[in-house]
Amino acid sequence: MNEVPRRPLGGFDAAPAQPATPRGRYRGRSGPICALDVGSTKITCLIGRVESDGVLRVLSVGYQRSRGVRAGSVVDLDQAEQAIRAAVAQAEEQADLQVRELVVNLSCGQPESRHFNVQMPMHGNAVGDNELRRIVAEGRARAYAEGREVVHAIPLGYTVDGTPGVRDPRSMVCETLAARLHVVDASVGTLRNLAACFARCDLEIESLVAAPFASGLATLVDDERELGVTVVDMGGGTTSLAVFADGHLQHTDVIPVGGQHVTNDVARGLSTTIAHAERMKTLHGSTGAVPEDDRELLPVPLVGEDDHAIAKVPRSMLVGIIRPRLEETFELVRARLEDAGLGRAAGRRVVLTGGASQLIGVRELAAHVLDKQVRLGRPPVLRGLPDSAAGPAFAGPVGLMIWAATEGQIARDLAPVGHAGPPGPIRRLFTWLRERL
Repeated sequence: MNEVPRRPLGGFDAAPAQPATPRGRYRGRSGPICALDVGSTKITCLIGRVESDGVLRVLSVGYQRSRGVRAGSVVDLDQAEQAIRAAVAQAEEQADLQVRELVVNLSCGQPESRHFNVQMPMHGNAVGDNELRRIVAEGRARAYAEGREVVHAIPLGYTVDGTPGVRDPRSMVCETLAARLHVVDASVGTLRNLAACFARCDLEIESLVAAPFASGLATLVDDERELGVTVVDMGGGTTSLAVFADGHLQHTDVIPVGGQHVTNDVARGLSTTIAHAERMKTLHGSTGAVPEDDRELLPVPLVGEDDHAIAKVPRSMLVGIIRPRLEETFELVRARLEDAGLGRAAGRRVVLTGGASQLIGVRELAAHVLDKQVRLGRPPVLRGLPDSAAGPAFAGPVGLMIWAATEGQIARDLAPVGHAGPPGPIRRLFTWLRERL
């Protein structure tokens, strides 16, 4: 039986001041990699490995219809356990190996972004890995809040003896070292439920990665991350956004509105089943009307009626239901960016990804509402990735694979040294379970 090797808690690579490109060669990771994207509409499991030539290969893809998950949060442990087990088992069977630890996306727990400035005296000594660990540990401790758990603590840049803009201060001699940190935290209670669900599946969470962060790793090019760009991941139950600038993740946010809400609007507006509403949205949905839409009639089976009760509605009626919900979604995105004060950092470009981004006309509608240049983001072509998993709907799980393959070098949490606040609830829960089971 092959298992994903556990990464040492004290592991530390490079300071994330010069992020590696996710589209290049990978190093530093051996053994299988397992990424699990827990969404509101589907649960996707990818298993892969970094080959001897440094190329990331996908060994298998497993996915199941999501159950027991709403807006990224576990709401039914039994159903969520069954769906996660099925997706992982499908991927394990294809890859002919068994996994225990997974890199998992985070879109639940009301994640919040905050920035902190942290400073420490150096007394004329050289900066090393331990000093970088300590300054991140200090930032984590300062960010600690009751009922919240730090998920990411990402250095955005360093200041050495008052000189800002230092990307990697290691080996530099100084009196004072300061860092600006981007901290992402989430609700402890929600994370406990997520961890409990994985424990019931005999699985452990190796790392949690903010969902839009993972999508950005899979869809952005280096220049976009450097110049400023906003990733909008349009999922089933949530729409999450990540702002990248100066090569770093600067901000994340999650809006509890997604493609499922569009489907529900269609089902209510046309008095049809959820399943048929999803089918109509996928096959005939659009955000922009054309004159022919009034003449094109679509069959609609009426909910609760017999199989022969079918109404005919013009396609323009379907468009009239879909467009307002997506307009509202992009208006919420714009409002969240404005509230965060990210006008300049967010840049002039938006990259749309996620399953709901594939509706006809969504790109044009986003450009109109957000007043930015918009493109559709797809994951990179990885060796072994099937065509069915190469679309925007799979940007999240591919981004998780990239994170794991690089050991999080792109912008990872630096492992803390010494006490940095209470131990994480996920680690505490798994420790408690191991001691008793």
